[in-house]
Amino acid sequence: MAQALDDDARRLAELGYKQELARTWSGFSNFAISFSIISILAGCFTTFSQAWNNGGPLAISVGWPLISAFILIIGFCLAELVSAYPTAGGIYWWATKLGRPIHGWFTGWLNLIGLIAVTASVDYGCATFLNITIGRFSDSWARGDALRQTFLLFAIVLVLHALINIFSHRLISILQNVSVWWHVFGAAAVVLILIFGPSEHQSVGFLFERFNNSGFGSGDSGPTFWLYVLPLGFLLTQYTITGFDACAHVSEETHGAARTAAQGLWKSIFYSAIGGWILLLSFLFAATDVAAVNNEGGFVGAIFTSSLSSTLATVIFGISTIGQFFCGMSCVTSMSRMAYAFSRDGAVPGWRLWARVDRNRTPVNAIIGGCAVALLITLPALYAPEGTATPVAFLAVVSIAVIGLYLAFLIPIWLRLRAGDAFQPGPWTLGRKYKVLGWISVIEIAVISVYFVLPIAPEGVPGNEDFAWTSVNYAPIAVGAVLLGIGLWWTLSARKWFTGPRRTVDELDEPKPVA
Repeated sequence: MAQALDDDARRLAELGYKQELARTWSGFSNFAISFSIISILAGCFTTFSQAWNNGGPLAISVGWPLISAFILIIGFCLAELVSAYPTAGGIYWWATKLGRPIHGWFTGWLNLIGLIAVTASVDYGCATFLNITIGRFSDSWARGDALRQTFLLFAIVLVLHALINIFSHRLISILQNVSVWWHVFGAAAVVLILIFGPSEHQSVGFLFERFNNSGFGSGDSGPTFWLYVLPLGFLLTQYTITGFDACAHVSEETHGAARTAAQGLWKSIFYSAIGGWILLLSFLFAATDVAAVNNEGGFVGAIFTSSLSSTLATVIFGISTIGQFFCGMSCVTSMSRMAYAFSRDGAVPGWRLWARVDRNRTPVNAIIGGCAVALLITLPALYAPEGTATPVAFLAVVSIAVIGLYLAFLIPIWLRLRAGDAFQPGPWTLGRKYKVLGWISVIEIAVISVYFVLPIAPEGVPGNEDFAWTSVNYAPIAVGAVLLGIGLWWTLSARKWFTGPRRTVDELDEPKPVA
């Protein structure tokens, strides 16, 4: 183990950095953090309504495996890059290495914003399910102001995740491992409950039915449905299977990272895709009361409450809530490491503060700062359209997370394509297949980035007679503002001083084999 540690530290030094973070994670722990952030117990539950209302069962039964295949291809491309450059900066470091400082600048900011938005959306989803679970035990709580109760719980969950990450560095690694098994056995328990709990189930034919509860178009057929409504439903898959770049962000804390981080990245996608599909199919087979689900805006909880006993429904809510708590904890870990790495290279205002680690070698200030921003961008979730249980702001934060992260993925993948044979791969490589897989990834990311800035509801379309600001998908405003802001910042200032990754080591000892 000592030799493995030496090799990891040496490879990191070759990339320009001293070993400052504690390298205590195993390969399984590295896999576990991405598996936990993907969290089929989070995304499959919290954004189920997006697919149900925009495409219906078809968007889930066919859309999930279809989009999962594209995401796995993206994962393969990123796995090759993390094998070559196993650093906490991950994606932005790759972009700078393969391109110029301007590529690293935009990639880093998109990645950081995306990770903060993922943290916000996951913890808000956790708070939503926690609010429901508490309400099932307390009638007075259930009659309270759901939006404000949820936001209060969201703030509490966010603080707890910050504290766990600050004071329990070694415990985090253990909890990541526990999280994997909670997701495996918890999801299996939910599936079994939905198989044996309901008195009846839907037929196989129901899996291919089409719903259009979006308000766009005139039904479940025609060009509007196929070209606009159904793709909006794919947000369920694209949001759930994201955050897998965490394997890169904790690579400086992982033994044998050049191999294990690459394997952890694509395996977390692969196993989550299979498990998530089985879980979602169990939802659909149990959705015998379609009207009840529609009446609650496509909320997945309506499936449980309409087809199961109160006790079994509560058990499912509890399993999902705990899974989402684990997921949010992992999100804070990944987000803080990215913030630390980007600050270490001077890109974030007040970078000296955010790049500081405490005596336990934990980036405490980066954890606190990232969580504070996550809280701020979710403030619009205190308001929802009249008669709507889920604030559009939640789906907007989800869209920001997806767009920010996937655009950050796109830049280094495109630069890898441009580099061609000049790219020096690590021990895990795609070989000649990088070309076709890279272009598939670039095209898929470009397409979804357009769709997810489009209006989610007719009332959010400017000029509509029923237009309401509470229905606006503010993802394009937020993403546009970020791109404009960091673009102006680069043009007016950063291009004069931001040179990309800063070396924190000056020379190496005699070469040793890279792990």
